[in-house]
Amino acid sequence: MSSQASSAGHSEKEVRQKIVETGTVDVMISIRSNFFYTRSVPCELWHFDRAKPPERKDKVLMLDARNVYRKVTRKIYDFSPEQMQNLAAIVWLYRCQRERFLSLVKDYLGRVCVEIAAIPGALAPFEATLADLRRRLDLLGRAVAEQANLDAGKKQAFADSVRELIEAANLYRPDVNKLHESLTAFGQKYAKELPDTNETQHAARKEFDPNGEAIRGLVKQVDLLYKLAARIHDLATEISFASVNGIESRGSNNHLPLLVGEGWGEGVSYDRRVTVKLVKQLDEERKAAVEQLKQAMYFHRQVVWLQDRFPNAELQPVPGLVKLVDLKEIEVPDWSLTPGRYVGVVPPEEDENFDFEQTLRDIHTELADLNKEAAALAAKIQENFEELV
Repeated sequence: MSSQASSAGHSEKEVRQKIVETGTVDVMISIRSNFFYTRSVPCELWHFDRAKPPERKDKVLMLDARNVYRKVTRKIYDFSPEQMQNLAAIVWLYRCQRERFLSLVKDYLGRVCVEIAAIPGALAPFEATLADLRRRLDLLGRAVAEQANLDAGKKQAFADSVRELIEAANLYRPDVNKLHESLTAFGQKYAKELPDTNETQHAARKEFDPNGEAIRGLVKQVDLLYKLAARIHDLATEISFASVNGIESRGSNNHLPLLVGEGWGEGVSYDRRVTVKLVKQLDEERKAAVEQLKQAMYFHRQVVWLQDRFPNAELQPVPGLVKLVDLKEIEVPDWSLTPGRYVGVVPPEEDENFDFEQTLRDIHTELADLNKEAAALAAKIQENFEELV
């Protein structure tokens, strides 16, 4: 029903009083705006139970879920399946169904084990394509360094980018190996026999916490490796020359004939079209790998969300989320059934997945690309005008 129905005065207040005094109002849930295709206003979900046991007859569970949502589009929100289960788990605790709560946490830990087992397979294609790209770009880097007729600034930028990629790759390998070992150990310990008591579930969660941090770090590393490889490719496409050590250009930018150093063969050419395909392929494999890493973190976060709010697997007041109230508390604010009146204000939470520095770098990179595109378009427009004159 509309939010006004749970707090309006005059005759509606008297109606609410009569309803509440019957003892059948069981759960009130507030949800935010834009949850319906035809209505954008927030509302409350009223739950009634004529068979409430005596110990809950004068109690109402106030659940404010306005801060629990998933953004579908700019104008539409909904609950994810896990958000729905988490809200239901709160009601289970209210109804003294503790085993259902623990079963849900157990299921989430099981999903964590399933998702971490798939991580090596998701990373393998990315690592293989990256190795292929590195081999090609290393060859090109050696050849570029030997050319005296290239612009010094471009050569330095290229060399710096190659060096940065090598350093990032050298840091990635021991980190990913360490993570694989830790995740394998966790899976072997818990996958076959998932913890089903509150104490053992908390122990499993705490054991996985460092892995969650490591996974977040690995996501950043994977993204960085792709960006560095793509940057080197972009720099390579800017390097063009008519001849290298007396070898004439083939008249196409798709192949840049390059003489490489001793031990690398002779007349090795840099095939731009193949590299373009590899960079695109690397991006797709990066997305798949990052998605798999985030899936493992996602189910771990569900465990954290439930355990942090209800550490004893028992219902307790959570500011900004839930509170169990009695009829006397409801009577004071004119028999209001708006959960926000009772649960208090939600404390500010820091988004653990938000990386300010990375976001700033992304914005800077995007701005640089847009500036280049704008300059190219301006030059093209100027050229077209000159042709008209």
